[in-house]
Amino acid sequence: MIVAVSGGKGGVGKSTMALNLGAELDAVVVDGDLAMADLPRGRGPDLHDVLAERADPIEAVTAVGTVQVLPCGRSLAGARAADLTRFEDVLDAVEREFGRVVIDCPAGLASDVGVQLHASDLVVLVTADTDEAIADALRTKQLALEVGTPVGAIILNRSDARTERKTAIERALGATVTAVPSSEVVHETRAQGVPVREAEPDCLPATRIERVAKTVSRCKEDQHSSSW
Repeated sequence: MIVAVSGGKGGVGKSTMALNLGAELDAVVVDGDLAMADLPRGRGPDLHDVLAERADPIEAVTAVGTVQVLPCGRSLAGARAADLTRFEDVLDAVEREFGRVVIDCPAGLASDVGVQLHASDLVVLVTADTDEAIADALRTKQLALEVGTPVGAIILNRSDARTERKTAIERALGATVTAVPSSEVVHETRAQGVPVREAEPDCLPATRIERVAKTVSRCKEDQHSSSW
C-alpha cells in the first residue's frame, strides 16, 4: 500500500501528519519534497542519491525513532540531479521490501506532485480550517482524480471543528474528515522529529491520527475487494 499525504497549501502540518501516519501504519515515510525536504534525515544516502542512481532505495531507508524514513537531501544540486521518472520504481521497491509506504508530498501543484499522486493507491489530504486552505486541498483532490488516485481521508489539522463544519468540508472534499487539534505535545515531538505516540500515546492528537490510519486501511481493503 502506498499512501500520498498531500494538500495544496504549505504550512498546514502535512509533514507532521505524514510522519505520524507512517508510525500508525507501520510504514516507511518517503520525504518526497525534492526541493524543500522537511522530515528528519540521517547521515547516509537520501532520495536525491537514489533518484540519481547513486544509492539503492532500500539502503537509504533509515530509522527515526520508531519510524522508518527514506529522507531527502537539502541541496539544490541534489534536486537538479534527481531523475523524477525513477520515482515510481523507487516506491515499488520500497513497498516490496517493507509493505507500506507513506509519501510526504510537496506543497502546491508542481509536476512532481502529480507523479507522486499517480504512484499512490490513495491520498490523504491535509488542510487547515480556512477557506483558502480548503480551496487548495480541493485543487489537489482534482489533480489526484485526474491521475486516477482516490482520496481516502482528510485531516483537518490544528482544529477541533464541530460536526456541522466537518460535514460541510466532507461534502466539499468527498471523504471522511478527522479533526486533529493543536497541542503542545505535537509541537514538541515535531521539533524532535518523532511521532506523537512515542511521547504521549493516549493524547487526543494521537488517537485522532490512529483513526485516520484505520480509515486509510479500510479504504485499501475496500479497493482490494472491489477489484475481485
